Amino acid sequence: MMHLGIDGRELVAGVRTGIGRYLQEVLLAATARGWVCTLYGDQCTDVEGLPPHVRTRVMPQGWTQWWDQVSLPRQLVRDRVSVFLSPYYKGPVIAGCPVVLTIHDLFFIGYPGRPRPFYDVMMTGLGKLYASRAARIIADSDSSKRAVVERLAVAPSKVTVIPVAVGREFIPQPLTPRIRETYRLRDPYVLYVGNFKPHKNLPRLLQGYAALPAALRARYQMVLAGGDGENRPAVERTARQLNITDRIVLPGLIDDRDLPALYSGCSLFVLPSLCEGFGLPALEAMACGAPVAVADRTAIPEVVGGAGLLFDPEESASITAALSHALSSEGVRNRLRREGQERAQAFGPARTSELVLALLEEVCALRVAA
Repeated sequence: MMHLGIDGRELVAGVRTGIGRYLQEVLLAATARGWVCTLYGDQCTDVEGLPPHVRTRVMPQGWTQWWDQVSLPRQLVRDRVSVFLSPYYKGPVIAGCPVVLTIHDLFFIGYPGRPRPFYDVMMTGLGKLYASRAARIIADSDSSKRAVVERLAVAPSKVTVIPVAVGREFIPQPLTPRIRETYRLRDPYVLYVGNFKPHKNLPRLLQGYAALPAALRARYQMVLAGGDGENRPAVERTARQLNITDRIVLPGLIDDRDLPALYSGCSLFVLPSLCEGFGLPALEAMACGAPVAVADRTAIPEVVGGAGLLFDPEESASITAALSHALSSEGVRNRLRREGQERAQAFGPARTSELVLALLEEVCALRVAA
């Protein structure tokens, strides 16, 4: 009987993350196979809404390293776990079972524009330690795999690429009057969804939007959705400097139940990031029937395939050109909608979960054979 242990600290009430959804899908698939599943968390872990028959172990948090390297390994041995899945780059260095890490990206090391030499050296060292002790590593994309292999000195054969799944709820949905009123959507709109951190490249997106012909700016709002209080003032300042404040909408966090409709109702979804380990919002938007225009960096083109417009995120003129091309032609947008929905079908939750479970079974089989 397979007994799967999972680090569930990503599951926090009221917080929606791609990692959290990834864990939910894996647990759903594992319990459907009849596996015993135990979710390990702390006082902040939300155990409501877990698939039936998932066991939970809530352990005091205390010092994170103590939880990771002492409390958790001891509990894994007591529970006789067959294999442990971490949704992060870190996991127990010594455990009574094989450990599989999931490394979505390594942007926390050498973050653009934020020199932290001591921190970067320390985190690189820890990352190499965790990676060396792991039985296998899951990466979201070929781009992320290359970063793991190069930065953490890992053999390519140790890293398996398993794309992130798009949630089942991301299908075309109507943009109701309630949703329009809630998020102040007055006109046809261009949509961005995510945080406002520097690598998301929102100043250049605003510059690109500001350079659009006046008629397009007058017709299409720019909606920047995300609850990033720390970086929001910088975005607002850029909008004021470009004299486009009246065309920018900052609705804050979008309720989970409303997000598919917001994607479905946009005239164009745009992802201008300088770096992404995957680029899940673009995939969600495509699944909802939105045309997309995205940066030609890291994993984003790999995810979008040929189903979106690509632009150079470091050139605001390139962003302007992509926005103008899509917003000026209903035919272009219809093509992107059709091709985007077809592309999104390749990223179903069942496919991703089954690939994860197959890898976990392989790890356990190798341990038994050894």
